[in-house]
Amino acid sequence: MINNNYSNEFLDIKRLSGDLQADEFILHVFADAEKKKQLMQWMAGESSVEHLNLLQTAFPGFAFIDNARDLPSWAQPHLMKAGAVFYARHSEIIMSLLGLLSLPYCYTAANGAMVLYLSELIRKQTTKRLYDTAVFVWEVMGPDAFGKNGNAYEEILKVRIMHAAVRYYTQQGGKWNDTWGLPINQEDMAGTNLSFSLIVIRGLRMLGFSVSQADQEAFMHIWAVIGYFTGLDNDLIPENSKMAQQLDSKIKQRQFQISTHGQELTRSLTDHILSVNKSKATANDIMGLMRYLLGQEIADMLAIAAPDLPAYKLTLIKTLNLLKSFKPQGDPKQSYRAAYAAFKMQKPELNKRN
Repeated sequence: MINNNYSNEFLDIKRLSGDLQADEFILHVFADAEKKKQLMQWMAGESSVEHLNLLQTAFPGFAFIDNARDLPSWAQPHLMKAGAVFYARHSEIIMSLLGLLSLPYCYTAANGAMVLYLSELIRKQTTKRLYDTAVFVWEVMGPDAFGKNGNAYEEILKVRIMHAAVRYYTQQGGKWNDTWGLPINQEDMAGTNLSFSLIVIRGLRMLGFSVSQADQEAFMHIWAVIGYFTGLDNDLIPENSKMAQQLDSKIKQRQFQISTHGQELTRSLTDHILSVNKSKATANDIMGLMRYLLGQEIADMLAIAAPDLPAYKLTLIKTLNLLKSFKPQGDPKQSYRAAYAAFKMQKPELNKRN
């Protein structure tokens, strides 16, 4: 990882950069109908060590596939394990924060969000796309996800290949404006990674959870490793929380603006959240909480219309969560398995693939 002050000139270059290795792979595969079919079948298969080996055998000579299980030199396995334990302890609220905070935060980056808008997947298959994103997070955050028999490497490789395919199709589609940068470019990838790591930590603290610096470092580290495997450049993987905050601030300053497509993506997301809500919280409570987490400025950009969450409700939430932070912890693996199983039960109609 390389220190950088994240200047406009530096990030302007990153907006024009994708993922050369994966993009060359897609060009190679898509030039042959049989190879393309073979790849699509592999992408739809269940993740396993043997399944990853099939891809390496079918498409030899591509370094990012051959090295898909090789951790970067800077990775610290003990920190990755600690990050997974932290996730297991807070998994349910972290998954809620992805919908209430991380995803709408990404939608505010108008140029980057245009990829999602043009693909129409979030707008027309909202539940499936959000479910797939959630499954990805559950899979890569598992206690043994990066172990010898873990599926994290393959799950991340699938996302990396999918991003390259989306870049290819978006550029071929004729609706992309080059002034937006490259579809799924390095700056947008960095922003997305931060929204799933730094912004989640910020959200937990805003909800009253006590998060130590050690826990923050561990959680940020596992997401740094995930960023590396998705093809994120090393100089866009912050070395510490201070650098992560600097990069987040710079991307926000450069990319966050009002857009009709950002607002439409947010509407699809909030409609979904409200439709699956089984808690006693009202629609105004949920949307008010989203406004609180995002902050008034971003919430207004996304046209999230809701009254502020009453102060007494916010105080109650924070107090209860603070108490949870100090509750004795059980076995993290058991906690993870129970919470993941409960999550899968929520969407039976989508569980055929699991």
